[in-house]
Amino acid sequence: MLVAFSVAPSGTGRADGSVHDAVAAAVRIVRESGLPNHTDSMFTTVEGEWDEVFDVVKRATDAVGQFGSRVSLVLKADIRPGYTGELTGKIERLDAALDELGE
Repeated sequence: MLVAFSVAPSGTGRADGSVHDAVAAAVRIVRESGLPNHTDSMFTTVEGEWDEVFDVVKRATDAVGQFGSRVSLVLKADIRPGYTGELTGKIERLDAALDELGE
């Protein structure tokens, strides 16, 4: 399964509203999990089995909670039993389709 999630604190007390330290704490947990993952400017995507992925999401959410009085979590999951390598596989298939359209 693939899970794309975004987690951020609110009620941080920071005048500039910056949440980069909290997001860094979450991303560190994801990267240290050993699961395939990718972080972009909006979401972090993690690939693995249900229990292991949601354990990482919970720990990342808990880490962000230390930076504010509330936490916002946005999550999207692609649950496709029997498939692995989809973190990169989907992109490879998309690139191949784009190449075919260009011919």
